[in-house]
Amino acid sequence: MPKVINVKGTVVSDDDAWIYNWFGIEAVSPNTISAALVEANGDDVVIRINSNGGDIFAGSEIYDLISSYEGNVLIRIVGMAASAASVIAMAAESEIAPTGLMMIHNVQSGAHGDYREMEHSAEVLREANRSIMSAYREKTGMSEDELLSLMDNETFMSADTAVEFGFVNKISDYSKEAKSPDSGIQLAASMTGLLPAATIRKFRAERAKAQAQLDLIKLL
Repeated sequence: MPKVINVKGTVVSDDDAWIYNWFGIEAVSPNTISAALVEANGDDVVIRINSNGGDIFAGSEIYDLISSYEGNVLIRIVGMAASAASVIAMAAESEIAPTGLMMIHNVQSGAHGDYREMEHSAEVLREANRSIMSAYREKTGMSEDELLSLMDNETFMSADTAVEFGFVNKISDYSKEAKSPDSGIQLAASMTGLLPAATIRKFRAERAKAQAQLDLIKLL
């Protein structure tokens, strides 16, 4: 039996993963996947994806971890593979549930400053788009212009369309195995589920304050 590794919930950085765990919010980080792959120790693995995406740098690192794994990997999209999670889905041979969805779009960020800062931020985002587009191009064989156009349009793909375009190799055949209990999907207003940066900063500050008070009590 292959080892099953879940990519579920928000894709987050290793530094922020503990905050999501603290609040009981489902999330996955590179360290989570790395540890699971080390435990698999070269045996066959199935990566089950149901994620609206999140941090693109964390997604890129997970993509690299899966791509470089020494054993056989099957990626199975059981619900949604959107944004950063769609990049992860490009890392190996893949299949998608008949009810599954994939979404690709442009990299998003926030910016402030004068017109020079805004122009610089726009160029950074364009280069980031080209960076993740290369994973799509490697998988699908589509041209750069075709892929960037799909990303500009925030393209949602059904299982049939994802296979037709080459983002996924095939549709899962449940006649040969038990149906997955996690093949459903819940759409959300925010596709990433990432906590706002201000919320993370505030929580870090509150935790540091509480730790400082605890340390002071220990000295008394």
